[in-house]
Amino acid sequence: MALLAGIGLLALAAQATEVRIAVRSAGKPVTDAVASLHSASAAAAARPEAAVIDQRNTQFTPRVSVITTGTRVRFPNSDNVRHQVYSFSPAKRFDLPLYSGRAAPPVTFETPGVVVLGCNIHDWMLAYVVVVDSPYHAITGADGQARMSAPAGTYTLRVWHPDIRDNQPVERKITLAGAAADATVDLDLAPQKAPVAPADDKLRALQEKFRRLKEQR
Repeated sequence: MALLAGIGLLALAAQATEVRIAVRSAGKPVTDAVASLHSASAAAAARPEAAVIDQRNTQFTPRVSVITTGTRVRFPNSDNVRHQVYSFSPAKRFDLPLYSGRAAPPVTFETPGVVVLGCNIHDWMLAYVVVVDSPYHAITGADGQARMSAPAGTYTLRVWHPDIRDNQPVERKITLAGAAADATVDLDLAPQKAPVAPADDKLRALQEKFRRLKEQR
């Protein structure tokens, strides 16, 4: 009987549970919030993923990404100007030499944390990579909803957004028991103005020409 009970508990733990997270701020849905579930078992189940952050119209696409530790991220450049992607964030410091096309080497993100990306050529370009030690994660859409599946168990739910005050995620305990679970998280977001690219394309061309001339010296 004890053996059968143990098998039953293992089966329950292995059963995937749908989790729906609603993220709001001042009663309105929040886009681009990262939700993730953390526990010792989640960390043990984490595996590197495939991820791509493109550069289109002098913007990073997507603006917010979430990946597991050990993931190699490719940074293709789909623009007709060169970019120089970098980060000074403690979780991952790197600098890709000025390039165009798809030639840049992938970057491996080994440490959990938030990595802020920039471009040395185009100051208005910003993106965020959230590195987590859990395979159970998702990003909210325009409806403020994030959906994922995880085995039954008790987790720490973390929710982070680029505009969250003090840059600290909201955390709470959540227990999954096999049935679909719902949670609502309210964030305190600071009003932010998104960086705006110059309207004059000629300015961009002059900047790129200046960089090329500087390299040739």
